[in-house]
Parts: sequence; structure tokens; C-alpha cells
Amino acid sequence: MTIAEAQAAGGFRTSALLQDNRFKYWLIAPAVFVMLLVGLFPIIYSLVVSFQYVTMMDQDYSWYGFGWYEWMFEDDRFWESLWHTALITVIALPCELFLGLLLARLFLGPLRGKPIFIAIILLPSVICPIVVGAVWRLMFDTRYGPITHFLNWVSGADIQITWVVDPNWVYPVILVAEIWQWFPFMFLILLAGLSNVDTDLTDAAAIDGAGFWTTFWRVSLPAIWPVMFIAILIRGLDLVRIFDIVFVVTKGGPGTMTETTPIYMYITGFHQFETSYTGAMVFLIIVLLSIIVVAALRRVEISR
Repeated sequence: MTIAEAQAAGGFRTSALLQDNRFKYWLIAPAVFVMLLVGLFPIIYSLVVSFQYVTMMDQDYSWYGFGWYEWMFEDDRFWESLWHTALITVIALPCELFLGLLLARLFLGPLRGKPIFIAIILLPSVICPIVVGAVWRLMFDTRYGPITHFLNWVSGADIQITWVVDPNWVYPVILVAEIWQWFPFMFLILLAGLSNVDTDLTDAAAIDGAGFWTTFWRVSLPAIWPVMFIAILIRGLDLVRIFDIVFVVTKGGPGTMTETTPIYMYITGFHQFETSYTGAMVFLIIVLLSIIVVAALRRVEISR
């Protein structure tokens, strides 16, 4: 083969390689386009409409400025809804993490019928949240609910507690329903993480005289920290947008006592038809969550 023929063959291979690389990008282009359309379009639309004046009475698509953002910062009901959402998150998330971690540790060793028990534990997580809220609302029903009847039977007295209306009990009802449904999710992820911990590390700690809890806290937990962080991040973001269970159980009541931010945005957008104001709230929440997620991810990278 001459030098010219070798160069021509090499150029042909290079051209074919470039065409192959471009071809794989063409293959994934439709999926990427759909993902961008579904993910970015609502965000961009919320941003655009937040600078307009679109309500039930007026459809003014001209520039309105930052009027809706100024209104939002003066809206006490919006900040109260943020507080309600944060309250549910900071209580439910640690409880779900603790219960999931405890149960994962219990299921770590050999157990007869282990797959069956795991499947039973995971059942709440596959139920629709609206159904879960309806079930727990019936469970806490003052007249017909089994919880009230059980308390009457145990105490021997006639207990009449309006669980979903009484300000002293409405948050415990929501938290019980939320934790009951989602701690199995934490359990499954943490069980997978603990199952993959190198046994050489735990055996070495045991040989050095470390006890059960010392080994668990100093060896097992640091080993599964990346998995635990992802589980916490997923559940935290999910709790921030909590809507279904609260809406079914209390509808944000009594009054606006349990009204979370998604419920308030739903009422503002679909009951009061304040489209531009809803867009401003949506965009602000997206920005706040993005900042929190980026800061958390950077902190994890730094800690490594």
C-alpha cells in the first residue's frame, strides 16, 4: 500500500468515526428535546408570566415589572405557608431517616422470609398519596375512626377529639400519614447501602475492640453517607412540594394553619386565577431550591 493510499484509508476511518459520533447524538436528540421541553418550558413560562399582569379579570401581557414580587414579599400568607412547609419537612425528614435506618439495620442480617417482609413494608410507598390521605382521614374520624374507638376502649372513657380540625392534633395527623407512607422509601435505599458496606471494615473494627454501636456510627454510616445524602435530598425536595396528603386530610385548615406553599399556590392559581402571582411564587421557590441543592452538593464534594 502506498503512502497516499494509507492516508486516504486513515482519512476514511476518521470521517466514518466522526459520522458515527454525530449519529449517536442524533439518536438521543429527540429524547433531550422532549426533556428540555417538559422541564424548561414551565420554568421559562412562569418567569415570563411573572413579569406580566395576567389574572382572572385582566390579561395584560405587557411588561408589569417586579410588582408581583413586591406583593409576594408583603404577603404574610405566603410566608406562613413557607413556615408550615418547613415545619413538616424538619420533623418528617429526620423521623423517616431514623425509622428507615433502624429498620434497615434490623433487616441487615439473615432472616427467614426476608423478601416477603420487605415487600410488605414497601407497600405504603406504592400507594397514591391521595389514597393515603383519605385512608388516614378515615382512620382519625371522630365518630367512625378505629383510632378513636381504640382510645375509648383503652381509656374506658368517651374521647371525642376532632383530629383534623383541632389545632393541637392536626399536625400530628399529617405527620403520621406522611411518615407512614415514606419511611419505607428511606428503608429500602439505606438497606441497599448497608448491604454493600465492606465486611472487612466492620470485621477489622470488631477485632480492634469496637462495639456494635461504635462500629455502626464510625464505620457503617460514613461508608453509606453518599447514599444517605441522596436519600435525604430526594425526600427533602419531595417534602417541600407536599400537597396531596395535606390537601386530602385538612385542605390547609383549620383556616390556613396547615396550608403549605404548594396548596397556597394551587389556591392562588386555580381558585383565584392570579396566574402572574402564581408564576412569581413558582419561580422564587425554584430559585431557592436550586440554591439549596447546589450548596448541599458542593458541601458534600468538599467534605470528601
